[in-house]
Amino acid sequence: MKIAVLGTGMVGETIGSRLIELGHEVKMGSRTPDNEKAAEWVRKNGARASQGTFKDAAAFGELLFNCTMGVASIEVLASAGAANLDGKVLIDVSNPLDFSQGMPPSLTICNTNSLGEEIQKAFPGLKVVKALNTMWCGLMVNPNMLQEGNHTAFISGNDEGAKAKTREIMHAFGWKDENILDLGDISTARGTEMLLPIWLRTWAALGTGAFNFKLVK
Repeated sequence: MKIAVLGTGMVGETIGSRLIELGHEVKMGSRTPDNEKAAEWVRKNGARASQGTFKDAAAFGELLFNCTMGVASIEVLASAGAANLDGKVLIDVSNPLDFSQGMPPSLTICNTNSLGEEIQKAFPGLKVVKALNTMWCGLMVNPNMLQEGNHTAFISGNDEGAKAKTREIMHAFGWKDENILDLGDISTARGTEMLLPIWLRTWAALGTGAFNFKLVK
C-alpha cells in the first residue's frame, strides 16, 4: 500500500520505518520538499521511502498518518489540500499539546471538544480515526516490546470501514484484536487526548516511555 506519513519527528520516523519494514511504500511529508530530517529518513529506509511536501505526501498516500504536532495539524492538513484528502483514511496519532510554557505541556482543546473532532469538522471528506495517541511511539509499532504484551490501545472514529482499516494496520504492528478497544465515534477522542496529562506525568516519574495503560475488568 502507498502510505503518507505527515511529520518528520520521532513519531513520524518510527511509524514510517515500521511501515517500510512491513512492505509498504511510504512518502514522508513536511513543509518543504527537501526537508533534511525527511531526507535522512529516506536514506536510512531505502527504495520504498520517499519525501515531499505535505501536499505531495497526501496525494501519494492511499492512507495517511497524522504525526504532526497537534497545534499545527489543521494548518498542515489544509496545506495538503482537501482534494488530496477526500475519501481517505487518516490515522491521527497527534495530541493538542502546547509546549509554549515549558513542561508539562497543557491541552489546547479538551473537555467538550478534541483535536480529532476539529480535524473531522475541518475536512468532512476525510475519514478520521484517532488511534495510538496514548503511548510512546516505540509501543505504537511494537506492543510486544513490553514483557507484558497485553495492554490497551483505543480507537475513535465515525466510519466503521476506516476503523477496520486502522485495525488491520495495528494488527500488522503486532496489536492483538482483543487489546484494541473501539470507544465509538470521533467525539470519544476527547477521552484519549485527555489521558495525556497523566501519561506525561507517569513518563516523568518513570523516566521512560516504555509503559502503557491496561484495562482490567
